[in-house]
Amino acid sequence: MQQSISFFSGFGINDLWFLGEAALRTLWISAVSISAGTVLGILFGWILYEAKFLGAVTLAPVLDIFRSVPLIIQLVLFYNFAPIIGLDFGPFGSGVVVLTIYTASLVANVARGGIEAVGKPMRRAARSLGMSYWQDMRHVVLPIGGRAVFPSWVGVALGVMKDSALVSVLGYVELLKASQILITRTQEPFLILAIAGAFYFALSYPISRYAAQLEKRWAQ
Repeated sequence: MQQSISFFSGFGINDLWFLGEAALRTLWISAVSISAGTVLGILFGWILYEAKFLGAVTLAPVLDIFRSVPLIIQLVLFYNFAPIIGLDFGPFGSGVVVLTIYTASLVANVARGGIEAVGKPMRRAARSLGMSYWQDMRHVVLPIGGRAVFPSWVGVALGVMKDSALVSVLGYVELLKASQILITRTQEPFLILAIAGAFYFALSYPISRYAAQLEKRWAQ
């Protein structure tokens, strides 16, 4: 028989373990999507900066669509449309694809802002020292621009982690879906949602603290 937490006869230790596993699934799908989306977003941001007119008429409208359309609609549409064209990613794969593109659409403007944050005089000075274009990007733009927009990127990452809860509509058992399953079975919504909120806090708080420490270190 499942051992129950005192005062809450419907909720047991196994249920707490179930929520913990779901929290790890939330962390996994978020980490994969944020990592891939950041790389893709940096590429998009570079294109928007370098190919201003071409990027404005081709890439920018597409990114605006992904930023503007509610994420839950993107998830449902992709999950149901992909099999029609022969692509069956499943709940996890579909969630990763949509969250990655969604993250990239947000990071693109952040990355472009980071490049623009580095003044042209500084870049001209780097080129006058004999640096190539890519050396300038790596040794000047990336360190300076990256620090300037790092807080914005952290905000995007934390937002995507919370938005990953919407993947539950596809049947992926992450933290929110697991909470819904347990609420239906135990009829203990307050307790379960409080525990789920604590798990979300445990996932997000270390990122916020680490980011704050990095910013403090860079300011010294």
